[in-house]
Amino acid sequence: MKIRPSLLLVLLLARSTIAAGDPAAELASFSVFDKIDINELVKSDVETIHGPPMAGRFLSVQSCYVVPGSPEKQMAALKNWDPTKHRELKVFLHFDLPPSPTPENFSKLKNAPDNGSVRAFVSATQKLSNELQISKEEAKKFSTSQNGDGIAAVAAPWAQVLSARAKSFVSGGTAALAPYDHSGEAIRANEELQSLLKQQDKIRKQFSGLLSESGIGRSAGSLKPELYWELLDVDDHGVVTLGASYNRAGGNYQAADVLYYASGGYYVALTLYQMWPVTADGKAFTLVWRGDMISAASLEDLHGVERLGSESVMMKDISKAVTLFRRDTGGR
Repeated sequence: MKIRPSLLLVLLLARSTIAAGDPAAELASFSVFDKIDINELVKSDVETIHGPPMAGRFLSVQSCYVVPGSPEKQMAALKNWDPTKHRELKVFLHFDLPPSPTPENFSKLKNAPDNGSVRAFVSATQKLSNELQISKEEAKKFSTSQNGDGIAAVAAPWAQVLSARAKSFVSGGTAALAPYDHSGEAIRANEELQSLLKQQDKIRKQFSGLLSESGIGRSAGSLKPELYWELLDVDDHGVVTLGASYNRAGGNYQAADVLYYASGGYYVALTLYQMWPVTADGKAFTLVWRGDMISAASLEDLHGVERLGSESVMMKDISKAVTLFRRDTGGR
């Protein structure tokens, strides 16, 4: 039977109305959570499970939880949360950045704690290790004369590299970022993000509006990013990262957080959020879906049990972060 255009429009509108009016149905349409019970989630901890299988150097994990209050409140909480308060998350420094960053905005790097992870980061920098994810041009900013003790010996050139990359991202999105080609093969953050999303087609379609207005996997969009930088631990090595957050509110509550640069440990990471206002026992809550995706060289050759092990570690880390976030923000 041939469907008339007018009938097709009615069917599409009906499907949209069902999705908009039923958060659980919409969640099931793009995520691995086929069936949820809002009332049970209100009383439970975060539920974190494996995402759809991904090939190559990519992994994904999805989470679902319910918190008191409105989506607007959760958006604000995400923006203001400080992970450095929790030593177990191993985020040593976290600072917001202005729209046009300068090296001075990274001056706190020289005050990083003196621990094994940071010492490993300093050593890798001074040796220009092949594991450093920088461009050939950026490598020229680091000279062998920087042989002092501690993070202060390498803080200045890193401030130059990070501020330049942040400016490139603001002006041209991830498409404008220099490749990681210091050690040979050219790895481009833009292509890594595109590949991540290509393997998550349902999620890509669900967030197409937000992503098309961002600088994630493309040139700069119409949405202005909220910028930040961090120094954290990845497998006992210090890593400096650059991140950006985007959000949309008003009927379709979505947010995206991208780590578009990392000095090592992983190439890129992307976290997406969808939120819905829901009611349980006559009280206002927010249903939150979170999807995490990562690209890392260390994942490329993992198969079977080893790959499942990496996914389990990722799930555990995300569950821990969400639990601490909820505790800090009154979510549980």
